[in-house]
Amino acid sequence: MSKDSTLSSAELVRYDRHLSLPQVGREGQLKLKSSRVLLIGAGGLGSPLALYLAAAGVGTLGVIDHDRVEESNLQRQVLHGTAEVGAPKVDSASRRLRDINPLVEVVPYPEALNSHNALEILKDYHVVVDGTDNFATRYLVNDACVFLGLPHVYGSVFRFEGQVSVFHAAAGGPCYRCLYPKPPLPETAPNCAEGGVLGVLPGVIGTLQATEVIKLLLEIGETLLGRLLMFDALSMKFREWGVQASKSCPVCGESPTITELQDYQQFCGVAQLSDDEEISPEEMIDLWQKGARPVVIDIREPQEWEAFHLGGELGARLIPLGSLPDQLTDLDPEADYVLYCKSGARSKNAVELFKRSGFERVRSLRGGILAWPGLKG
Repeated sequence: MSKDSTLSSAELVRYDRHLSLPQVGREGQLKLKSSRVLLIGAGGLGSPLALYLAAAGVGTLGVIDHDRVEESNLQRQVLHGTAEVGAPKVDSASRRLRDINPLVEVVPYPEALNSHNALEILKDYHVVVDGTDNFATRYLVNDACVFLGLPHVYGSVFRFEGQVSVFHAAAGGPCYRCLYPKPPLPETAPNCAEGGVLGVLPGVIGTLQATEVIKLLLEIGETLLGRLLMFDALSMKFREWGVQASKSCPVCGESPTITELQDYQQFCGVAQLSDDEEISPEEMIDLWQKGARPVVIDIREPQEWEAFHLGGELGARLIPLGSLPDQLTDLDPEADYVLYCKSGARSKNAVELFKRSGFERVRSLRGGILAWPGLKG
């Protein structure tokens, strides 16, 4: 008899409240035990997802994340603690989940999901959960799930609002591209680091995602397949929108034009700079010591600037990314510029914006302000 065909005495005690539910019972708990769920991201959404799915007894939890725990994560990423700051998130997550439920197998993937590894990783799971915070990975997860015929539970948060849905093209439902055929322009789509997020919001949305995962695994209730649930924390209101499978969807439609994974960074307009379009903090300090004085522009949001910025002799100027298009006409296209953000991602897009507007001598600070000696984000 396989380990997933029976419940041990320890499991009978641990899952007693599930076993008392007619919709779950012993058979349902065995379904959870034999299930394999992959969490994309161990951050704000991944935290409640991981905690509740492990507690519920999902037999195998894969967790993929290439980041390390930062102090600024702790306001919302309750999977991690102060002692884990600096540790890889998948290691921190593994330790916490094994403490929550040592009967669950945790499979860590300390890497970024990309077009080269996505199909190989996802194929071993029954349900995929999207807990990411960027559009490139969202489209990658969607396309991989469509190609593999897997259901995926989507969630996103920003400031005080969140969204949840279930996508499963193989079951006749829509996919993420049916809802959002094209990504927004990078300069018009700030992430949580730029726009902020209420700390409890990922807890609400992630818990809703976990609920949908369990319903899918148990095949009970009515999932959010074909529906988009939107939550506004300020008004404490839920709204629901119907989402239909699109016949013209390039991935799951009647005549798909996308039949393999692609370059999602390029698709989402994420800038890819050459070496001479970036400058390290050490190189910038060296230039400054030699008398060079590039114009330094902080393209983060005002609240980020107030927390810390490159002041003093560097004389950084604040122009948030969203305001750049309107203020470029006030800047000298012949001057030398260094642009920076928190980690170097937004400033790459800002460099592209400058270049398209005729600025030739503009570079991004590699690693952002987090890489600047003596400063922490």
